[in-house]
Amino acid sequence: MKKIKYTSKNADKFVLYEKAVQNPDYDAVFVKKLVNRISGRKLKTIKEDFCGTFAFACEWVKLNPEHEAIGVDLDLPTLEWGKNRNMVGLTDEQKKRIQLKNRNVIGYTNPKVDVVAAFNFSYFIFKTRAEMKAYFRNSLKSLKPGGIFLLDAFGGSEAVLLQEEKRDCEGFTYVWDHAAYSPVTADMTCKIHFEFSDGSKMRNAFTYEWRLWTLPEIMELLREAGFENLEVYWEGTERATGEGNGVFRKTEKGEPCQSWIAYIAARKT
Repeated sequence: MKKIKYTSKNADKFVLYEKAVQNPDYDAVFVKKLVNRISGRKLKTIKEDFCGTFAFACEWVKLNPEHEAIGVDLDLPTLEWGKNRNMVGLTDEQKKRIQLKNRNVIGYTNPKVDVVAAFNFSYFIFKTRAEMKAYFRNSLKSLKPGGIFLLDAFGGSEAVLLQEEKRDCEGFTYVWDHAAYSPVTADMTCKIHFEFSDGSKMRNAFTYEWRLWTLPEIMELLREAGFENLEVYWEGTERATGEGNGVFRKTEKGEPCQSWIAYIAARKT
């Protein structure tokens, strides 16, 4: 198959995002193993909040004929893109096990699920304690007894610096841009750009207005929202490169890294 030569004119930003940022088949297996180990039983139903093109939900239903997924996102065009691109790869039977909801993640709590997932730091969109606690309480209400709320988070000394980090991908360069940060409010602006071999660029393909939440703040709010059993899974480091190795292990301390990624698992009693 001839490789596509991406340019700013022919590239689809969602395709580039999925190639550069997501690894949904790996993520689905990782989540399955993690939540089943924490719960001590096989968890089957998952709600993917801020699901976007819901690539993860598609991989989840492909893992097991008993798996079901609900994708929730406010952006209808993005959901429609996922229907036209990601859902077409599913069988008719698998499609029946995915529900898509063009809704605000706060306020949607039925049907109850085994796992609520909020990935790619999307819940950082909530900038106040009141908003974040409301979201966490909503997630608790969405879970069946013994269910798990799974979130990712990032931080480190580099997280507050204004900088662009570039990474070569197949056919293009991915640029993660820390465009703005306020030490007073912890508000931050992050952007994704794409660059191509012909010299063209796709600037501001995605823009995120977030608050940079720390792990202690997140865990305190989870407890205030009603979660009692919390665990942190910390990404290890590749010795040769100093980069994350994709292996996450339970920890109570972590490491004082310049840049880190972790998962938080909160279980409903």
